[in-house]
Formats: sequence, structure tokens, C-alpha cells
Amino acid sequence: MTIRANHYDAAFEEYLRQGRVPYVAVNEARRSVLADVSLKSLDFVVHSPTLGPLLVDVKGRRFPSPGESSSRKWENWATADDLSSMARWEEVFGQGYRALLVFAYLLPSGSVAHSTELGELPVMLTFRGRAYTYFGVWAAEYRQAMKTRSPKWETVWLPSQSFRDLRFPLAELSRSVTITVP
Repeated sequence: MTIRANHYDAAFEEYLRQGRVPYVAVNEARRSVLADVSLKSLDFVVHSPTLGPLLVDVKGRRFPSPGESSSRKWENWATADDLSSMARWEEVFGQGYRALLVFAYLLPSGSVAHSTELGELPVMLTFRGRAYTYFGVWAAEYRQAMKTRSPKWETVWLPSQSFRDLRFPLAELSRSVTITVP
């Protein structure tokens, strides 16, 4: 496993490793240049036994604790650069590869399961004392439904209903669903 400063990326990598999902972690230290265009790096190239070859960009978000503002509950913003780069990476890798935004939600301390409008939100990984759950959204579908969040920061997002319609739990990524690592 590579050493990652971002705990969301490190936890997702552990999720892949423990689930025995083949992957390559991408060195994000430098942007790639393709035909004189700078592209944001992916986080992982993954070959899921159930979803096929994936180009993954992890988006870490903190799920609010009970009693906190629910307006942040399903934060799903990304940058316009994230989405345009993901589309270009799909072209580079070619047929069969699909770009996937993985929303990694850090759950409140002590979570075993977290109640939401979905019912119980499962802890899919406990890593370094933190609990995470993961949802995926296909980048192409995200691009079709996205709205501008901030023109200044060039960020985009999905309205709540669109996000509910497009997201899926990443338990589908591997055969392992619940993993605990000390």
C-alpha cells in the first residue's frame, strides 16, 4: 500500500486491498499532460470483479453527526476539472473502462450503522479508528445531471434527488462488505 496523506484515499485503498479487488494507485504528485492538455490525475485504476475496469476518483466527505445541519448530509460536489479530466481518461484508456466518482463518507465517531433516509447506513470499513461508507456515481451520469455550485471555484454538484437516483453503494465493488482494520 502506498503512503497517502489523504485519509479518504488511504481508507479506500485499504477497502480495495482487503476486498482483494485488483487496483493500481496513481501517483497524484503531478498532473498528466495529454496532447498539450493538463489532466487531473485519477486516484485508482481498479478492476472490479462485478463492475469491470474502473477509473476512480475518490471524493472524501464528512457525514454530519446526529443533530448537525442536515444540509451537508449528502455533500457530493466535485470540480468541473474532475469531470472533464475523467471524460478524457475514459478516452485514453478506451473501450470498457468507466470513470467512477467514489464518495467516501466519514461517519461520526463510534458508528456501527448510521440512520438516514436510506435506513441504516452501513459501515463498510473501519480504518485507523475511523468508520467509512462508500457510494459510487458514474462520471458520465454525473456530468449529465450536474449543476454549477460555484462559478468562482468551478465546482459542480448534484441536487439531492439526482444524487439519490444515481448513487449506488460500493458493496457491489467486491465480495467483501464489512472490513475492520485496527
